[in-house]
Amino acid sequence: MITTSPPRPRTEVHWHRPLMALSAAMVALVVVSAIGLLVDDRLINGSPAWLKPFKFGVSFALFGATLAWMLTLTRRAPRTGWWAGTVVAVVSFAEMAAIVTQVVRGKASHFNNETDFDQTLFSVMGTMIVVLWTATLVVSVVVSLRSDLEPATTWAIRLGTGLSLVGMLLAFLMTQPTAAQEAELEADHHVPAIGAHSVGVPDGGPSMPVTGWSTTGGDLRIPHFIGIHALQALPLLSLVLIALAARIPALANSTTRLRLVLIAAAGYAALIALLTWQALRGQPLIHPDAQTLTAAAALVVVLALSTTATLKTRSYSP
Repeated sequence: MITTSPPRPRTEVHWHRPLMALSAAMVALVVVSAIGLLVDDRLINGSPAWLKPFKFGVSFALFGATLAWMLTLTRRAPRTGWWAGTVVAVVSFAEMAAIVTQVVRGKASHFNNETDFDQTLFSVMGTMIVVLWTATLVVSVVVSLRSDLEPATTWAIRLGTGLSLVGMLLAFLMTQPTAAQEAELEADHHVPAIGAHSVGVPDGGPSMPVTGWSTTGGDLRIPHFIGIHALQALPLLSLVLIALAARIPALANSTTRLRLVLIAAAGYAALIALLTWQALRGQPLIHPDAQTLTAAAALVVVLALSTTATLKTRSYSP
């Protein structure tokens, strides 16, 4: 008598719909912003009016899609993860709505203290960022509870989300009044802007194409941007290492892949610290001094030696 085993139940993977809706909307906003860059010649603080929604749209599209992917990996506390992801999506929509509203008005969305409305809107945006950060932390904790994945992927997600949260926190360095603004406030003068992303020079000066980062002074947006996108960089590295394992014998061992991810995470954290240090000294990214170059060279050497040692150790192991 031939017996057949019952069919295995299909495990369907459901991507988080609100986060995917966020990503789709941000892709649409990127297209609209790109058109705006072509047809709208207005400048806001020296930058094209639609550059900020373009950049933020790209960032939020990646952010939403990455968190949606991560939530497909959850096995514990899925409801908590779903609600936290939903909060991220809703707050991100609201944040972008505020930015686009100011672009339409021809006003700066960040640090704007010009009118009561501008001040209130930026204050609300700051509160929303705190909520966004907290919800992202909850998502990262829920996803990190799973330990049966490839070790390199597990730690890439944990460390990537951790560094991303640090990158978000760096934004609060920009909300502090500059020395010139402090002097105006102490003299009881009205200050149209409180806070700045540039260090050592006014916002709106000469800048790099596309990114808009200052070329004459420090720019705190650089470590902020690099930190946030650890969320994509480290998990992507782990997936690439897994894909290459079948072709490269040195990567066949899961411990090797894990060590490489840990080395990359340490290097990424050091890079964020280096870029923050450079920006706080009022130094442009493209004009590093001897100290910055020495620190960067030391970082590259340490990472290269660590990576080489890891690969050789596994190559010669029995």
